[in-house]
Amino acid sequence: MSGSLHLGDFTSAANVYGAGGMPRYYGDALVASAASDPRVVALGADLSAPTETDVIRDAMPDRFFMVGIQEANLIGVASGMAKMGDIPFANSFSVFLTRRCYDQIAMQVAYPKANVKLAGFLPGLSTLLGVSHQAIDDIALMRALPNMTIIEPGGPDQIVPAVKAAIEIDGPVYLRLQRADRPLQKDQTLPPFELGKAQTLKDGADVAIVASGLMIGQARQAATKLSKRGISTAVVNLHTIKPLDRNAITQWARRCQLIVTAENHSIIGGLGSAVAEVLAEENAGARLVRVGLKDRFAEGGSLPYLLQKYRMSADAIVEAVVEAS
Repeated sequence: MSGSLHLGDFTSAANVYGAGGMPRYYGDALVASAASDPRVVALGADLSAPTETDVIRDAMPDRFFMVGIQEANLIGVASGMAKMGDIPFANSFSVFLTRRCYDQIAMQVAYPKANVKLAGFLPGLSTLLGVSHQAIDDIALMRALPNMTIIEPGGPDQIVPAVKAAIEIDGPVYLRLQRADRPLQKDQTLPPFELGKAQTLKDGADVAIVASGLMIGQARQAATKLSKRGISTAVVNLHTIKPLDRNAITQWARRCQLIVTAENHSIIGGLGSAVAEVLAEENAGARLVRVGLKDRFAEGGSLPYLLQKYRMSADAIVEAVVEAS
């Protein structure tokens, strides 16, 4: 590796604001990574601005490669570049990056353990564009692939350490990313994380809400509301979905009577399923309730509307806890 990467390199880059005053955490982290390591390159599928890869395209055009709207070819090119010693980041919307080219990912990335980083945006219901753009099964698909690491930052500020962690892994990584849509407030920030180690964001004794991605915010709100009802609620950020922190899940299950998973994904095959597998195999004994998209497709709409309609909001988490208690 040419040069070493330090969190400070990413942090300073993430403080650079893009158009409209919004932080470009991922785009700036890519530039910082490429500046530190000549192996880092970015590939796009005609979604440069939505995936923030226009940042590296403009800053370092010789490190950016546009293949057009052909995701299967995107994966093949990335795999070939990895075999030649590069660290390619292949970028698209999550649903296109995983579902459209699943066989290519399986055969050209996961099977040969190619050092490819898959960066997917618009996770779950976080889009107005409806079913065709909603990645409700991407975690399930990626979990099923041997050799694949899955990281879903708990907030935009954790994108920076997620990129750093992905680069340090010699093998396939799926990054499930939600872009910042507003400057972060101090009470919304999250600490950097250690890959594979769950983060306790709030301690509690009665129930543990295990969440990932944008559902971290809903879980925190739910915990505050539950505390007013006299229910001591922990909030756990399970940012690394594969490999899973089995010890943390087991410990919380033996400490609390109820585990609630909160995910911006189908409850089939995602975070809730992963936690359920651990609880069953470890005979941990706690009751499990899964909050997420039930076995269905969702319509398009604003995120607050969709979370409320499909019972994935903070209030829905509170209701799930109360009903199960």
